[in-house]
Amino acid sequence: MKKRVALSWSGGKDCCMALDTLIQKGYEVTCLVTTVPKELGRTFGHGERMDMIRLQGEALSIPVHFIECTYETYTEQFVKAVRILKDQYKITGIAYGDLYLDEHRDWGEKTANAAGVDALYPLWSKKEEAVSLLESFVHSGYKAIVIRVREDVLDESWLGRLLDESFLQDVQMTTICPMGESGEYHTYVYDGPLFSKKIQLENAEYIQLETTKKLEFKSYLLID
Repeated sequence: MKKRVALSWSGGKDCCMALDTLIQKGYEVTCLVTTVPKELGRTFGHGERMDMIRLQGEALSIPVHFIECTYETYTEQFVKAVRILKDQYKITGIAYGDLYLDEHRDWGEKTANAAGVDALYPLWSKKEEAVSLLESFVHSGYKAIVIRVREDVLDESWLGRLLDESFLQDVQMTTICPMGESGEYHTYVYDGPLFSKKIQLENAEYIQLETTKKLEFKSYLLID
């Protein structure tokens, strides 16, 4: 019997790689879990609209569960939600797409333990392996676009770039982590091997979000 797990989902390349890896290892990913702050109405991870995450869930044929929380109650609400999912889906664990930041793993393990499930880190690696991980994504068949950048390290010319060979080469010329592990850039995955439909993105515009700039699409739909 396959182990049933939930997956923390931001909509970007890391969680998509985690999903693919889990499935290849024989896990059943029963649901995608996304946190949404009451204060902003956008996802905590990437400042993405909930509709964009719902589209991914539909394209992947995996239900999405939004955890509504505040900055002050983030951990408390997360644990409470995972406990509910444990009963609802009979999951034994929750997986995260984190790569090498110990503080992120510590938080994930503590919250999973509090909810009575295992914490899984299918992509866990060393900082020096970030280039190799990005290369793996570029050659994976999944399609992702840069939708947010931290303005202190990357300018808006990076917005809208596809994660392809050109991106792989250019990002290595910068001082940032090639995978953007510290939030230097965020991505949105719109197609790939596990997608039954492609998400078509159109009419993009730039919007300002505190210390970051984001690419926002005015129209988007699923196509065969």
